[in-house]
Amino acid sequence: MSVSLDDLELLLDVAELGSFSQAAARRGWSQPQASQRVALLESRLGARLFSRHRRGAEPTAACMAFLPAARAALDALAEGRERLAGAEGLPRVRVACLPSLAGVVFGPLLAKLAEAPLEIRCDTDHSPQILQQLLGGELDIGFVLQRPAVSGLEMEALCDSPIVAVAAPSHPLAGVEQAQPLGRLAEHPLAPQNWGDGAEELVRRLRRLRAPGRPIHLSQPASAARDLALWHGYVAFVPRLSVRQELEWGALRELPLQEPELGRWRLMMAWRAGKRPDAAKMMTLEAARALARDWR
Repeated sequence: MSVSLDDLELLLDVAELGSFSQAAARRGWSQPQASQRVALLESRLGARLFSRHRRGAEPTAACMAFLPAARAALDALAEGRERLAGAEGLPRVRVACLPSLAGVVFGPLLAKLAEAPLEIRCDTDHSPQILQQLLGGELDIGFVLQRPAVSGLEMEALCDSPIVAVAAPSHPLAGVEQAQPLGRLAEHPLAPQNWGDGAEELVRRLRRLRAPGRPIHLSQPASAARDLALWHGYVAFVPRLSVRQELEWGALRELPLQEPELGRWRLMMAWRAGKRPDAAKMMTLEAARALARDWR
């Protein structure tokens, strides 16, 4: 079975516009020609793609399920053409990380690779989705929270960041040098980040120390909790790595606690090993390792 790229583009147009005639006009075809091509595509795929009615055409459930694959095929072709047409022909490395790490990873990583003969494409997602995209070849390198080993992927620990309590310098607790019990922090507005395992348990502990009816806002990503601490007088509980720059600049203060540890956030770097050497990917991996040494 063969499906032409023109038919995939027509399929997306009809789904977007809800009309065979409008999709045909966009492609410079006649309406009967567009209808005939969609009917042939339905026959080849063995599924009805549109419900026809007097007001136009509505995608069926089968069509909606097929659309992501059609878009991916066209996007892959467009990317290939762009690479062929690129004047400099620089290799690309596709990188993704957790939303909470975007500010920590992408800027410093690109700074280390500023003069390297490659181009980085950055995106964010959650750990399971990043691993799936690595396995599917949609990404080259992913930064994820600690996960079990995945067949087909190399995984390397980069950083083991403790969960810390932070507040703005103007906060009443920011100038206190003596280690504080959690109960003292519970007297103030609280915004823990939902960093993963242990976050809900911390909320339960804090709630027992807190006056009844006072809320505790569990937020995601780390930037949401960070902003509540920076601008709105909250105590935020976040991985130290996610607010590393704010702590270095003095925009936030880490509050000393009597608790030995609130939890940890283990960052892993994952990639798919290939039989052929990929110089651009290896260069990016080494830059990430150097970045991790800075974190320590």
